[in-house]
Amino acid sequence: MDAWNTRDPHRVSLAYTEDSQWRNRDVFLTGRAAIVEFLTAKWERELDYVLRKSLWCYGGDRIAVRFQYEWHDAAGRWYRSYGNELWEFDDRGLMRRREASINDVSIDSAERRLFGPRPESERGAPVDIPLR
Repeated sequence: MDAWNTRDPHRVSLAYTEDSQWRNRDVFLTGRAAIVEFLTAKWERELDYVLRKSLWCYGGDRIAVRFQYEWHDAAGRWYRSYGNELWEFDDRGLMRRREASINDVSIDSAERRLFGPRPESERGAPVDIPLR
């Protein structure tokens, strides 16, 4: 999960199958090349992106997570994005399907609560993501 905080589309794409299927909001993608293209454009718009995910539930080859991320646009307006993702994995552990539902909320920069990657001491620990 922490690969997303690198904002390196090529690195992130390696967690997905070559023919991975995505729904991200209202965008539908298939394949790693499309994932790299999508993430490149995303992180050109969503500046200083910082993400936190929390395991919601799992079973078999599927996982559900909830997440929040903060970012600002080119004009300096800050946002917190709230969402849920459904993941499905192949037998090698690569994600073959990702469905993400996301809502953006405008926040003041003073309301930010996510800064940089998670500290090493928090890695692997459950994340309690406050609703507000």
